[in-house]
Amino acid sequence: MKIVLFGATGMIGTRIAAEALSRGHEVTAVSRSGRVPEAATGATGVAGDAADAQAVAELAAGHDAVVSAVSPPRDGSNPLEPFTALYEALLKGVRAAGVERLAVVGGAGSLLVAEDTKLVHTPGFPEVYKNEALTHDAVLTSLRTVDDLDWVYVSPAAEIAPGERTGTFRLGGDWLLSDADGNSRISAEDYAVAFVDELEQGATSKARITVAY
Repeated sequence: MKIVLFGATGMIGTRIAAEALSRGHEVTAVSRSGRVPEAATGATGVAGDAADAQAVAELAAGHDAVVSAVSPPRDGSNPLEPFTALYEALLKGVRAAGVERLAVVGGAGSLLVAEDTKLVHTPGFPEVYKNEALTHDAVLTSLRTVDDLDWVYVSPAAEIAPGERTGTFRLGGDWLLSDADGNSRISAEDYAVAFVDELEQGATSKARITVAY
């Protein structure tokens, strides 16, 4: 499979690239710098901007799947407007490239903890992450209106960080997954395993999945 990955130098993007390469897939790693992380040696590094529809179209052409692992701005400003605009451009570019499969690294804040309550709206949700979580939620809401692309949105557990690749985890849908002790977590390595599994198997279309221990 030929995969073009936007946001390839981030914590999650690097691990998705490494996991895909380990399975024999071709990865075009797109970032503003164009560099290839050491962990993803073997990928083809390309400089590009996911907010530039024309650049997305040119970079995605000829690939089997587009992966977006881009993150909202973290400069203290409200990321809602620039990040939703970025996804509008990204979608426009994917369509122009003629690629049908789009896999998105999403957030956990939009996962349900009750019928009418999302994690981001629960007491104690860290204020510092709230705008980013609401921005990811807005992107998912917009994606849910897209019916001309074979998209999947992959939410991590409430806590995701570098760790061990165990290959053992649970998959869910729109609800937050927690373990017997009430913890919701996943390593970035196991998130990448689940993400690449989904790319290979195409089990989910036009929906969100989540992965946690």
